[in-house]
Amino acid sequence: MKFSRLLPVLFVVSLASCTTVEVSPLDPDLEFLHVCIQKNPRVQVEDFISVLEAGFARHGVTTEVFSGKKPAHCEFILTYTALRSWDVSTYLSHAELRITKNKRQVASATYHLEGKGGLSLTKFAGTKAKMDPVIDQLFEQPATAP
Repeated sequence: MKFSRLLPVLFVVSLASCTTVEVSPLDPDLEFLHVCIQKNPRVQVEDFISVLEAGFARHGVTTEVFSGKKPAHCEFILTYTALRSWDVSTYLSHAELRITKNKRQVASATYHLEGKGGLSLTKFAGTKAKMDPVIDQLFEQPATAP
């Protein structure tokens, strides 16, 4: 009888620790070889840019980081936000990536820990472990309709 009372609680806790990833991938026809990352000074996740640079490099895309005015040679611009939460220590709980070309969005991705990760210990995984799959999905070809 006591176990049956715990089931609803366990169900709610498991829902609170879900991760949501939404990605609108890059069109494979785009010549996406270099991206300029606009530094967001409000982001306090120290390794976020280095994780982005390494993730894009894995896909053969070079990067450069800029602050202020966009360099004239930058065709693709990546803007981002990343939020930390705290529970014993800080951890990445939300991130958004947007890639534009000529001010038109060509790809985007969102990583979000529902309920800031709840009781799940995976919420303490590093930035790389969380963002690498998201970056990889940016390069996946979208499914075509039959």
